[in-house]
Amino acid sequence: MILIDDLDEQIAKISAELKLSGVEHRYTPLLMTAPGIGWVLGHTIGAEIGEIERFASPKKLVGYTGLCSRVYQSGEKDRRGALTKAGPKYLRWAMLEATMHACRHPVYRDRYQATKKRLGRQRGAKVAQVDCARRLTEAIWHMLMLEQPFNPKTPAAGGAAFRLAA
Repeated sequence: MILIDDLDEQIAKISAELKLSGVEHRYTPLLMTAPGIGWVLGHTIGAEIGEIERFASPKKLVGYTGLCSRVYQSGEKDRRGALTKAGPKYLRWAMLEATMHACRHPVYRDRYQATKKRLGRQRGAKVAQVDCARRLTEAIWHMLMLEQPFNPKTPAAGGAAFRLAA
Protein backbone atom coordinates (compact mmCIF):
# COMPACT_ATOMS: atom_id res chain seq x y z
CA MET A 1 0.00 0.00 0.00
CA ILE A 2 2.84 2.38 0.78
CA LEU A 3 4.30 1.83 -2.69
CA ILE A 4 0.95 2.55 -4.38
CA ASP A 5 0.44 5.70 -2.32
CA ASP A 6 3.97 6.84 -3.19
CA LEU A 7 3.39 6.23 -6.91
CA ASP A 8 0.03 8.04 -6.82
CA GLU A 9 1.75 10.99 -5.17
CA GLN A 10 4.49 11.03 -7.83
CA ILE A 11 1.93 10.84 -10.66
CA ALA A 12 -0.07 13.73 -9.17
CA LYS A 13 3.10 15.82 -8.80
CA ILE A 14 4.22 15.18 -12.40
CA SER A 15 0.72 15.91 -13.75
CA ALA A 16 0.64 19.20 -11.87
CA GLU A 17 4.09 20.13 -13.21
CA LEU A 18 3.01 19.35 -16.78
CA LYS A 19 -0.09 21.51 -16.47
CA LEU A 20 1.91 24.37 -14.96
CA SER A 21 4.57 24.19 -17.66
CA GLY A 22 2.03 25.27 -20.24
CA VAL A 23 1.82 21.95 -22.02
CA GLU A 24 -1.62 22.48 -23.48
CA HIS A 25 -3.08 21.82 -26.87
CA ARG A 26 -6.06 23.62 -28.36
CA TYR A 27 -7.84 20.32 -29.07
CA THR A 28 -7.50 18.96 -25.52
CA PRO A 29 -10.73 20.44 -24.06
CA LEU A 30 -12.79 19.12 -26.99
CA LEU A 31 -11.15 15.71 -26.91
CA MET A 32 -11.81 15.36 -23.19
CA THR A 33 -15.56 15.35 -23.90
CA ALA A 34 -15.25 12.00 -25.70
CA PRO A 35 -15.56 8.81 -23.66
CA GLY A 36 -12.28 7.37 -22.40
CA ILE A 37 -10.20 10.49 -23.05
CA GLY A 38 -8.69 12.38 -20.15
CA TRP A 39 -6.15 15.17 -19.99
CA VAL A 40 -3.06 13.15 -20.88
CA LEU A 41 -4.68 11.17 -23.71
CA GLY A 42 -6.37 14.32 -25.02
CA HIS A 43 -3.05 16.12 -25.22
CA THR A 44 -1.33 13.11 -26.80
CA ILE A 45 -4.04 12.65 -29.44
CA GLY A 46 -4.17 16.37 -30.24
CA ALA A 47 -0.40 16.65 -30.56
CA GLU A 48 -0.11 13.54 -32.75
CA ILE A 49 -2.96 14.57 -35.07
CA GLY A 50 -1.64 18.08 -35.60
CA GLU A 51 -3.89 20.14 -37.84
CA ILE A 52 -7.14 18.25 -38.44
CA GLU A 53 -7.64 20.05 -41.77
CA ARG A 54 -4.95 17.78 -43.24
CA PHE A 55 -7.48 14.96 -43.29
CA ALA A 56 -10.21 15.23 -45.93
CA SER A 57 -12.45 12.65 -44.28
CA PRO A 58 -12.78 10.54 -41.12
CA LYS A 59 -11.50 7.51 -43.07
CA LYS A 60 -8.28 9.39 -43.88
CA LEU A 61 -7.70 10.01 -40.17
CA VAL A 62 -8.37 6.34 -39.39
CA GLY A 63 -5.85 5.37 -42.08
CA TYR A 64 -3.30 7.76 -40.57
CA THR A 65 -3.65 6.10 -37.17
CA GLY A 66 -2.78 2.69 -38.62
CA LEU A 67 -5.96 1.13 -37.25
CA CYS A 68 -7.01 -0.23 -40.63
CA SER A 69 -6.33 -3.60 -42.24
CA ARG A 70 -3.50 -4.19 -44.66
CA VAL A 71 -4.94 -4.87 -48.14
CA TYR A 72 -3.45 -7.36 -50.57
CA GLN A 73 -4.84 -7.04 -54.10
CA SER A 74 -3.85 -8.82 -57.26
CA GLY A 75 -6.12 -9.08 -60.25
CA GLU A 76 -9.50 -10.02 -58.89
CA LYS A 77 -8.19 -11.23 -55.53
CA ASP A 78 -8.71 -8.99 -52.53
CA ARG A 79 -7.44 -10.13 -49.12
CA ARG A 80 -7.23 -8.31 -45.81
CA GLY A 81 -4.40 -8.76 -43.35
CA ALA A 82 -3.33 -7.49 -39.96
CA LEU A 83 -3.31 -3.80 -38.98
CA THR A 84 -1.01 -1.65 -41.07
CA LYS A 85 0.44 0.06 -37.98
CA ALA A 86 1.37 2.97 -40.22
CA GLY A 87 1.50 6.44 -38.71
CA PRO A 88 2.44 7.59 -35.24
CA LYS A 89 2.62 4.74 -32.74
CA TYR A 90 1.71 7.04 -29.83
CA LEU A 91 -1.49 8.10 -31.56
CA ARG A 92 -2.43 4.46 -32.12
CA TRP A 93 -1.56 3.70 -28.48
CA ALA A 94 -3.63 6.63 -27.21
CA MET A 95 -6.65 5.62 -29.31
CA LEU A 96 -6.50 2.03 -28.08
CA GLU A 97 -6.01 3.22 -24.51
CA ALA A 98 -9.07 5.50 -24.76
CA THR A 99 -11.03 2.64 -26.28
CA MET A 100 -10.55 0.54 -23.14
CA HIS A 101 -12.98 2.90 -21.40
CA ALA A 102 -15.03 3.93 -24.43
CA CYS A 103 -16.13 0.32 -24.98
CA ARG A 104 -18.12 0.61 -21.76
CA HIS A 105 -19.88 3.81 -22.90
CA PRO A 106 -23.52 3.27 -24.01
CA VAL A 107 -22.77 4.51 -27.54
CA TYR A 108 -20.12 1.86 -28.19
CA ARG A 109 -21.01 -0.93 -25.72
CA ASP A 110 -23.58 -2.86 -27.79
CA ARG A 111 -21.49 -2.92 -30.96
CA TYR A 112 -18.39 -3.91 -28.99
CA GLN A 113 -20.18 -6.76 -27.23
CA ALA A 114 -21.82 -8.02 -30.46
CA THR A 115 -18.53 -8.03 -32.38
CA LYS A 116 -16.73 -9.70 -29.50
CA LYS A 117 -19.37 -12.41 -29.24
CA ARG A 118 -19.55 -12.96 -33.01
CA LEU A 119 -15.80 -13.52 -33.36
CA GLY A 120 -15.35 -15.71 -30.30
CA ARG A 121 -13.06 -15.86 -27.31
CA GLN A 122 -9.74 -16.14 -29.07
CA ARG A 123 -9.69 -12.92 -31.06
CA GLY A 124 -13.12 -11.33 -30.62
CA ALA A 125 -12.20 -8.85 -27.89
CA LYS A 126 -9.15 -7.56 -29.74
CA VAL A 127 -10.95 -7.09 -33.05
CA ALA A 128 -13.92 -5.48 -31.30
CA GLN A 129 -11.59 -3.07 -29.51
CA VAL A 130 -9.94 -2.01 -32.78
CA ASP A 131 -13.39 -1.54 -34.34
CA CYS A 132 -14.38 0.67 -31.41
CA ALA A 133 -11.11 2.63 -31.77
CA ARG A 134 -11.88 3.27 -35.45
CA ARG A 135 -15.35 4.56 -34.60
CA LEU A 136 -13.95 6.77 -31.85
CA THR A 137 -11.35 8.13 -34.30
CA GLU A 138 -14.10 8.99 -36.79
CA ALA A 139 -16.04 10.78 -34.03
CA ILE A 140 -12.88 12.73 -33.13
CA TRP A 141 -12.50 13.88 -36.74
CA HIS A 142 -16.05 15.27 -36.67
CA MET A 143 -15.50 16.89 -33.27
CA LEU A 144 -12.32 18.66 -34.32
CA MET A 145 -13.52 19.70 -37.78
CA LEU A 146 -16.74 21.18 -36.41
CA GLU A 147 -15.14 22.37 -33.15
CA GLN A 148 -17.96 20.81 -31.15
CA PRO A 149 -17.86 18.49 -28.13
CA PHE A 150 -18.73 14.80 -28.31
CA ASN A 151 -22.47 14.48 -28.75
CA PRO A 152 -23.50 10.89 -29.43
CA LYS A 153 -26.68 9.69 -30.99
CA THR A 154 -28.84 7.60 -28.75
CA PRO A 155 -27.71 3.96 -28.76
CA ALA A 156 -31.11 2.82 -30.06
CA ALA A 157 -30.84 5.13 -33.08
CA GLY A 158 -27.68 3.34 -34.31
CA GLY A 159 -25.42 4.84 -36.96
CA ALA A 160 -22.36 6.94 -36.33
CA ALA A 161 -21.31 7.82 -32.81
CA PHE A 162 -21.50 11.54 -33.43
CA ARG A 163 -24.06 14.08 -34.50
CA LEU A 164 -24.21 17.83 -34.69
CA ALA A 165 -25.37 19.64 -31.59
CA ALA A 166 -28.70 21.35 -32.12
